[in-house]
Amino acid sequence: MMVELQVNGAPLRGEVDAGMPLLWFLRDVGGLRGSKFGCGAGLCGACTVHIDGAAARACQVPVGALRGQQVSTIEGLAAQALEHPLLRSWERHQVAQCGYCQTGQIMSAAALLAQGRPISEADVIAAMEGNLCRCGSYLRIRRAVLDAAAELGLLAPGTARPGPGPLTQEAAP
Repeated sequence: MMVELQVNGAPLRGEVDAGMPLLWFLRDVGGLRGSKFGCGAGLCGACTVHIDGAAARACQVPVGALRGQQVSTIEGLAAQALEHPLLRSWERHQVAQCGYCQTGQIMSAAALLAQGRPISEADVIAAMEGNLCRCGSYLRIRRAVLDAAAELGLLAPGTARPGPGPLTQEAAP
């Protein structure tokens, strides 16, 4: 069947099976390879994209189910270069290690920030749950998200803004 989606604000179309996972449609039809294949079961978060602004696991969503919905990928966010507070914070806190999970981590964090409500450390932990990082950068990720929330004026009352720079010790989520 012919599938046409709005991806990063532009049409993307291809003749594919309606059951094809969105991840493969983006990568194989659209050439958008920022979303990664991790587990194929929606458990690791490496394939996270936004569907109508909400974080979703692209490996679990059939393209035939996306009629009229907007899809955003890391490429769409990256088009803002380092203008996006989250991307600046990610760099400032030196989050990336091997980098494989980073696109999914960033897209999950961006969906949280896009809600526009006050964010606490507990909110970040809950939003990032299920996004796995083999390098164990969880504390850096948490700090970067809170730092971006502070820059956007979204820190919940009583939540401290983390300082810039790398951490000397990592901790599990």
